[in-house]
Amino acid sequence: MSEPLNKKKKETVKEKSGTYDIPERYEMIGGIRYDFLPSPKYVHQIIIGNLYLAMYTSCHPKGRVILAPMDVHFDEGDNVAQPDIIFIANENLHIIRDGYVFGAPDLLIEILSPSTGKKDKTVKKAMFEQFGVKEYWLVDPTYFTVDQFLLIDNKYVLIATHGLEEAVVTSPQFACMAVPLKDIFASVERPED
Repeated sequence: MSEPLNKKKKETVKEKSGTYDIPERYEMIGGIRYDFLPSPKYVHQIIIGNLYLAMYTSCHPKGRVILAPMDVHFDEGDNVAQPDIIFIANENLHIIRDGYVFGAPDLLIEILSPSTGKKDKTVKKAMFEQFGVKEYWLVDPTYFTVDQFLLIDNKYVLIATHGLEEAVVTSPQFACMAVPLKDIFASVERPED
């Protein structure tokens, strides 16, 4: 005999104890391992999202815009980075193999934070320069600036430091690149002067 439709069955759910498998996140620079400790803060995530949208809107027909975490393998293992944003022009898409990046992307962007800022400005910058990344941007969420480095004669040259008073960051290498600074820092509160 079946149960009446209005009578509900009592269901039991058993929880299993265990641990989550959270893969370690780290970079290798010159054979030295650098661990990522905490997850990025809210401001970092807002800026990375805004940058991605601006870059995708202006450049998606000309290449691929990729968000972290994505390993960029510069060699067989001594130099592997996870930049915040990666841009690979269509003519260089061959460096994406088996779902990973093997070689120098055209443009890399790092958003500075207290825990990674020194490394981004020194050892990572030197690695990107060494392996021929054509352009490198450092975004500073404290001062609302973008430092734009261009690879000239195998050395990075700071070609501009953009502030909020400038309307758009453009690239001398990629005509499609047009990133409005006001959009990058939208929703990020400015400190009082």
